[in-house]
Amino acid sequence: MIADILTGAFRSGTSVMLASQGELISERAGVINLGTEGSMLAGALGGFAVTAWTGNPWLGTLAGGLCGLLISAIHAFLVLTCHANQLATGLTIMFFGMGLTSFFGRGFVSKQIVGFNPIPIPYLSDIPFLGQILFNHDPLTYLSIVLVPLLWYLLFRTRLGVILRAAGEREEVLFANGFNPKLVRYAAVLAGGFLAGIGGAQLSVAYTHSWVENMVQGRGVVAVALVIFASWKPTRAMLGAYLFGAAQALQLTVQQTQLPISPFFLFMLPYLLTLAALLVVELRQRSQTPEALGKVFTGNSAGS
Repeated sequence: MIADILTGAFRSGTSVMLASQGELISERAGVINLGTEGSMLAGALGGFAVTAWTGNPWLGTLAGGLCGLLISAIHAFLVLTCHANQLATGLTIMFFGMGLTSFFGRGFVSKQIVGFNPIPIPYLSDIPFLGQILFNHDPLTYLSIVLVPLLWYLLFRTRLGVILRAAGEREEVLFANGFNPKLVRYAAVLAGGFLAGIGGAQLSVAYTHSWVENMVQGRGVVAVALVIFASWKPTRAMLGAYLFGAAQALQLTVQQTQLPISPFFLFMLPYLLTLAALLVVELRQRSQTPEALGKVFTGNSAGS
């Protein structure tokens, strides 16, 4: 049972992890995107539809990422060009994504696709206990695991990372060095939407091989919370996402045991466990919010 839960942590948590890494990029640049849920839904539908039409899950995944990018582009335009409130705009984009995908996704509810399946890594997948947990997943899960150290290196060890973080901390420094903070933030929000779209595509193309209305079920909101409570650090966000996935797997395991527990409580369990664990981390070690985000949370202009 433990092996099943830990395996489920990776399979179910990958979509949230991809979305959280994308949101982390956006927030490091000073823009919070509550519309991540909408980008994930657009990615899930776009990925499923293109995979159904072409039979190629890689093209479906790319299409899912682009759909998520387009949704986030609306958020970026309203916030950075029109100077709309980030939180209100994000909520609007989230509901827009829900309605849009519900409308265009009606014809795909009963369709079947040949998506990504778990690919066991030779020899490593034969290792007792650990082999099943770590080395028997779909390609997007493997790629997402590699993404985290790459993103950490990008943010904290490269010039590009310094530019990105400066957009969220000291935009006047970017001006002094000849960079446009607005363009940096645009790029960050679009990159975040692309990763959120891929996260949504992972749900439909690799995890479930199906499309149903509102299939993301709050994962985008969880991704935003993970970034904030994980102190804007890629590795902590990754662990939080896998914790959410483990709670999802635990929920299914408990349901199979037919214990007299309310199904509504079991449905809430992944969200409750994730938030509880992240709150404990936040209480133990507080971190400095990117300055531009601090202005958003206090209701002042973010200087976009």
